[in-house]
Amino acid sequence: MSSENYDYARTSRTVTVDGRRVHYNEAGDGPVAILLHGAGPGVSGWANFEHNLPVFAESFRTLVIDQPGFGDSEGTDFEGDYYTHSAETVVGLMDELGIDKAHLVGNSLGGGVALRLALNNPDRVDRLALMGPGGLTTRLFTPEPTLGHTRLYEYTAPPGPTRDKLAVFMRGMVFDEKFVTEDMIDDRFERSQRPGAAESFERMRVSFLSAEGKLALELWREASRVQHETLMLWGREDLINPYDGGLFAFSQMPNASLHVMSRCGHWAQIERADEFNRTVLGFLLEAE
Repeated sequence: MSSENYDYARTSRTVTVDGRRVHYNEAGDGPVAILLHGAGPGVSGWANFEHNLPVFAESFRTLVIDQPGFGDSEGTDFEGDYYTHSAETVVGLMDELGIDKAHLVGNSLGGGVALRLALNNPDRVDRLALMGPGGLTTRLFTPEPTLGHTRLYEYTAPPGPTRDKLAVFMRGMVFDEKFVTEDMIDDRFERSQRPGAAESFERMRVSFLSAEGKLALELWREASRVQHETLMLWGREDLINPYDGGLFAFSQMPNASLHVMSRCGHWAQIERADEFNRTVLGFLLEAE
């Protein structure tokens, strides 16, 4: 596939998992790498990884998945926490596509999902690349909620969502605001207003509020059990999951490396795309 053909329509695929439609974008051949997006209004796999897909596809069969209730994947009620729910959906997708094992690359929420999948199904995962991952942070110097999470909560607070509030949230995802274009804001706002989008996001959020959900959110408690070769990546100026919060989990993981990028926020795959691609691909290719 030539580089100009890496567009949404040409790479778009769907599969049914447990009666639900799961959407993903696919390109490339070879060992499988699955890319999992973060949370936030109007997010999708394509929004997070559109410009990384062609580079990854040069070396891997690359799947950019819309997690349940996001992008063009169907949302539904579920039991337990969202990390587990989404991880089970990814395993179901792998089963449907005949994929025995894959590298997992997860940003924020996707990092937590990747880690839960690796903990619950270690034989289905090769290497992990976790970027500003959810669940692995314990606050050492930054109070809760972080500034990024506060802006996220303010988006849905009365009188309700607005494009201006979304713009504030999205610009906080990067160190250099030039990476957040007006078109990006328009697209994310339109997607966040689609039927079912707000309900799906709320189901995810509420799944972590019970006693069991809060415990499931604290994946750092299980970090020492992760035996996979793991690359943790962080933007030094990350306002959502500040990098210092990941230091305890990093110290507990027996096969982990840490890569911190200066002048970079939560969206390293966008703001530092070349460094992100080079670092993650180099790490994954060591296993091949």
